[in-house]
Amino acid sequence: MPKTMARERNFANSTDLHGDHADAAVAEIRDWLDAFAAAVRSVDYAAGERLFAPDVVGFGTVGVLLSGRETLMDSQWRRVWGVTSGFRYDMRQLSVGVEGDMAWLAVPWSSRTGRSGDGPHDRSGRATYVLQRRNGRWLAVHSHHSLDPSGMPPGAASR
Repeated sequence: MPKTMARERNFANSTDLHGDHADAAVAEIRDWLDAFAAAVRSVDYAAGERLFAPDVVGFGTVGVLLSGRETLMDSQWRRVWGVTSGFRYDMRQLSVGVEGDMAWLAVPWSSRTGRSGDGPHDRSGRATYVLQRRNGRWLAVHSHHSLDPSGMPPGAASR
């Protein structure tokens, strides 16, 4: 069976989801991103926790290999969220693929960091997630946040 594609600068790519179902899954994933960004901005660890599977594995901007939701929260979120403001995703550059109850997404993000005497500094990066639908809800089973390579504008390739 050929794969179907819905395109809007993001795409749902699936043998199981077609048309409205693919569009609905992408809308749910956009809602997931909005909810996670809101959790980061409000430093609401409980809200973030509800979006991640207990067995998540991730990489972060300060955490190397983080196995389990509690480890992710302690080694990444609690070290970063309190000094971060204005966290948001650039949804215009969101890419999404959906296959049944699994989805992947890649999206740039931006924020401000630091609360020192010299004021906050702009930060930008990119995130990838693997989501799995469990009991009707999308949960992250993998996350990877990284800072943009120094001096590289979004979308540029190093030589």
